[in-house]
Amino acid sequence: MRWPSFPGLAATLTLLLTPTIAHAQALACKLPDRIPVPRLDQPARGEPVRKPPVTGYLLSLSWSPQHCAGVRDTKGPRDGFQCSGTNGRFGWVLHGLWPETDSRDYPQWCRPAKIVPQPVLREHLCMTPSVQLLQHEWAKHGTCMSPHPAAYFRSAAILFRAVRFPDMAALASRPQTAGSIRRAFAAVNPGVTAPMISVTTDRQGWLKEVRLCLGPRMRPQRCKPFQVGAYDARAVRVRPIPQD
Repeated sequence: MRWPSFPGLAATLTLLLTPTIAHAQALACKLPDRIPVPRLDQPARGEPVRKPPVTGYLLSLSWSPQHCAGVRDTKGPRDGFQCSGTNGRFGWVLHGLWPETDSRDYPQWCRPAKIVPQPVLREHLCMTPSVQLLQHEWAKHGTCMSPHPAAYFRSAAILFRAVRFPDMAALASRPQTAGSIRRAFAAVNPGVTAPMISVTTDRQGWLKEVRLCLGPRMRPQRCKPFQVGAYDARAVRVRPIPQD
């Protein structure tokens, strides 16, 4: 993992000179001719707007085989692109880039969010294979980082493309722990150590997400206690990527 020396968000964006489609861990990704228009995403009742100072970030990566295993309608409008196998087969995908604070009260819903433009959705759909999730991430988290969705998602894409992934087939072939998952990611990402990595599982112990803890300059740092997720000794099962 090569982490750029980010002095801040503005400098992050200067590293992206031309739009690209992020294919990291997309085993196959075929964009449709027409990208669906997401619905507006707004806070649920009782969910507050929060605008505290940002002191760091989380880069949240989702293990697609586990997500799709829990989807009832793999061909439906919400999850069809990611889970049907028609347009792509995915391993690790980006859940989101989240601004953080020194407590659980992270920034959220900072500005009214319009629909993400079609060119931005198309550019990043192979990275985050759900137009509704892209809209949600922009509305809840991205509006706390930039007034422009293109800038937010390009920053997320830079970080996502910097991540190197361990051999997931090997990890799926034998029992793991949250600690062994952390060590596997740290081993293939120079400059990243296991305490900089958060691991989340479902109630049955299946691996759901890996999250990289980042400091205010978007460089890896030790996770804060409330960011850690599963403790090292927690048994973890890794669902393999389905074969054709």
